[in-house]
Amino acid sequence: MRRMQEARFAFGPFVLDPGGGTLLRNGIPVAVGHRGIKLLVALVGRPGEILSKAELMDAGWPGTAVEEGNLTVQIAQLRKLLGPAADGGVRGGEWIATVPRVGYRFLGAIEQLDKRTRKPLPLPDKPSIAVLPFVSVSNDPEQESFADGLTEDLITDLSRASGLFVIARNSAFAYKGKAMDVRTIAEELGVRYLLEGSARRAAGRVRINAQLVDAVSGNHLWAERFDRSLDDIFAVQDEVTAKIMEALLGRLRAPPPRNRPKNLEAYDLCVRARKLMDDTPQSAREAHLMLTRAVSLDPEYAEAYRWLAMNHWMGWVHSGGPTEPTRDVALELARKAVAIDPNDAGSRWVLAYLLAYERSFAEADAEFTRAIELDPNEADTFAALSDIAVLAGRVEEGLEHIRKAFRLNPFPASWYYLTLGQAQYAAGDYEAAVETLRRDETYRTSSRRFLAASLAQLGRLDEARAEAELFLVGNPHFTTHHWATTEPFRDAATLEHFVEGFRKAGLPE
Repeated sequence: MRRMQEARFAFGPFVLDPGGGTLLRNGIPVAVGHRGIKLLVALVGRPGEILSKAELMDAGWPGTAVEEGNLTVQIAQLRKLLGPAADGGVRGGEWIATVPRVGYRFLGAIEQLDKRTRKPLPLPDKPSIAVLPFVSVSNDPEQESFADGLTEDLITDLSRASGLFVIARNSAFAYKGKAMDVRTIAEELGVRYLLEGSARRAAGRVRINAQLVDAVSGNHLWAERFDRSLDDIFAVQDEVTAKIMEALLGRLRAPPPRNRPKNLEAYDLCVRARKLMDDTPQSAREAHLMLTRAVSLDPEYAEAYRWLAMNHWMGWVHSGGPTEPTRDVALELARKAVAIDPNDAGSRWVLAYLLAYERSFAEADAEFTRAIELDPNEADTFAALSDIAVLAGRVEEGLEHIRKAFRLNPFPASWYYLTLGQAQYAAGDYEAAVETLRRDETYRTSSRRFLAASLAQLGRLDEARAEAELFLVGNPHFTTHHWATTEPFRDAATLEHFVEGFRKAGLPE
């Protein structure tokens, strides 16, 4: 899970900032390369411990095999940059000690400085809320999955209210299992209200406790306990949503009804599959089996079709690019989801995205517009729309969309950073793109191709080619031509700009 805060470390005259990728000596930046910073972070993070060469090579060159000599060179460069440790209380005058035939260890005394808290986000001009993960009152993993599903559904239901500002699922779940002050959470997410609670399911019954908190005053605006038959779970969700809307908006103006599953096993399978969508290829295959089973149990369950369509699209990503059969199946499933539930914004944006890849741009644009009308808080819609807008040559519009996505989802999935980095590259802001694409959240994904292009445009060709090589380890069949012909470009100049960067970085033609 992504850390909410990142510590800085002081030793001797130095301050190491892992999040910013910087090293200061007496407040002045030291010219340490990206690789050196990664190695120093690993060493400083475990002072006095012996780190094996294998551990350090994995820290400095994640996801690829390198010669041991590369590590030796980097350690030597670090020692030269750090200089003698006479003032640091280190025996032998060196910060990094060699342990023959084993590895290295950091010898200095480390002081962990105050954590860098995220800058509080300004409150929106409408009532703003985050639904924190409901606590499962059980040690049973299936119970936890049920509580997570309840949380996600409440987020979806509330986000459809145009009068509210609702934080996305990914960011809400960043706080799962964390004991934090509600005011701190609200400041980090930029909301005033928090919904929290607990859930338990047993013997065909469901018990839910929910409370709405004003994080500014600390007051509880509303709290209620529900003890119902499990068959009434969706009615309970609707009731909780209505109570919150009434408390925050002072009126009830419910959005159009959602398509609900008729089979609870199908619902459980869909809830479990959601968690696997942005994970490994193996997880994607597990999700595929769950979702296939869900639609067979409940052929009129729109959300299961939507996630299954997305699962097929993720298959394109993991296999290196779209193929005709998977494209056709994904599009058919997305159309099915929208036909079953025309009021589901999630199904609309997935269909819109796939239509863009089919070059059905007018229909895609219409579906994106409808998705936003149905759910103005669906962060994924804005992130996906950013991607499509940038490739259409509407770069400033794309930047605006991805910024809105980040505001709704401050702790997003890795692909948001890829989309932001792509937009920054398209805008010619290569330094910002490099900073974005080197973040831990996205660095080891396919976003490396845009990182390589950005570095190349800055004239940092050695770094660009190294990143291109790392990208090709995970994408051995990649060619610039195939990528250019399968991505939904609508603007020749934008296409040429990307191709130019890929070419300079040494990616295959």
